[in-house]
Amino acid sequence: MTNVGRTKPGDRIFRPRRIRGFRLRRVLGIPALFSAGYGNVGSSIYYALGIVALIALGATPVVLAIAGLLFIFNALTYAEGTAMLPEAGGSSSFARHGFNNTTGFIAGWALMLSYIVTMAISAYTIPPYLSHFWPVLKEPAAGTALSMGIILFLMVLNVLGIRESSRINIGFIVLDLGTQITLVILGVLLILVVNPTVLVQNMFGEGNWPSPENLIFGIAIAALCFTGVETVSQLAEETRQPQRRVPVAYILMIVTVLVLFAGISIVALSAMTPQVLGDPVNGWARDPVAGIAANLPSATLQNIFAPLVAVLAASILLTATNAGLMGISRLAFSMSSHRQLPATLSRIHPRFRTPYMSIILFCLIALVLLIPGFFSASFFADLGALYVFGSLLSFALAQSAILALRVRKPDLPRPFKLGGNIRIKGRELPLITILAFIGTVTVWVVVIVIQAYSRWVGLGWMAFGLIIYLLYRWRQRAKTRLPESEPAKPAK
Repeated sequence: MTNVGRTKPGDRIFRPRRIRGFRLRRVLGIPALFSAGYGNVGSSIYYALGIVALIALGATPVVLAIAGLLFIFNALTYAEGTAMLPEAGGSSSFARHGFNNTTGFIAGWALMLSYIVTMAISAYTIPPYLSHFWPVLKEPAAGTALSMGIILFLMVLNVLGIRESSRINIGFIVLDLGTQITLVILGVLLILVVNPTVLVQNMFGEGNWPSPENLIFGIAIAALCFTGVETVSQLAEETRQPQRRVPVAYILMIVTVLVLFAGISIVALSAMTPQVLGDPVNGWARDPVAGIAANLPSATLQNIFAPLVAVLAASILLTATNAGLMGISRLAFSMSSHRQLPATLSRIHPRFRTPYMSIILFCLIALVLLIPGFFSASFFADLGALYVFGSLLSFALAQSAILALRVRKPDLPRPFKLGGNIRIKGRELPLITILAFIGTVTVWVVVIVIQAYSRWVGLGWMAFGLIIYLLYRWRQRAKTRLPESEPAKPAK
């Protein structure tokens, strides 16, 4: 789920940022915030459900419910932090205020990894949905080639500064919500009512329940479905009355996402076995919602919903891919303005007025991540785990920063203050945030212990970033002797 022009599917009201010094225009309301947040989180159901089923099998609804509880805690924590510090940067901004520039960089760099993987995984799941019209796109090589072409197309588009139609975007969100609600209702009426035992069999039948290790890992991977809470926070600096509207947008997003995700996961396991749902080669792991449409117990309904889901999913995932790219642009600008990244990454093209250096660089990294797709479809789960690695690390730092601000700056105005506080040494600490931090760190540790790909790639990414950051800061202090808190001027 954040950008320099438009970030998430459906956010029609979102307008491009205007750089005047370091101030952004406050133009967004609750509908824009909700559509941006839901567009980010909601798009994940089109691929995350398949990744979760690949690991958790019949326990998919269970692990999604557990991860959903963590999502609630995390979203409410972000609501307090964003209302308190309504500026671009999200977790990077929280960590910078709560601790220091270095911690802010670590949070931002981890978040940047999640944006890059958002681009890769969203683009990678577009071809399977379009395979309804062109079956060859189900093949790993053809699908990966098209995914790379999509990223290159968006790279050029964003360098030129061309933005998608906002009316089309809001239309996609409305159509997406309507389609998902309809699929849930039809699934309940036509699948569960006709054969009420099918869900129980597909969840608890022989061979359908995962091993204890996979159950734990499934909970960790299920966090992939709920990691878009950063989006709303990133838009706070462009929101009217953010102290009031940001919390409302978060609460609306929590209710909508949890209800729809629960319904979709239950209907999916009612329509097909978990093995078919989670098969990345011959099943529906990469296009799980298409699997629901294809397994409706009526040929007429299949003919209606199969092409509709294919077009809608491809459109939502395309804008989600673009959202990741735009999120990187916004984040790179925010971090470079606080001397956490070289100003080169926020360099604005003299003609197109876009941050072309960061756009090109991070698109190339996303292309590298997609290379294994030519050889194996199983790396799909690796991408999901890598996304969880970056997102949860940035979330944990954001949560610890909110707790630190309660201790260090207890008198800071908090328009939205979490209740259920516990007192420690005279300071009020929100229990929700403490639980969110413990859960987030636990899930993150599970991912890096069990999943070797995300462990080495993720830790390597963080180590590389820290080296670049330390060298950059050393050179800046040696050249200018500016105090650490003084912002750098953006590159022209």
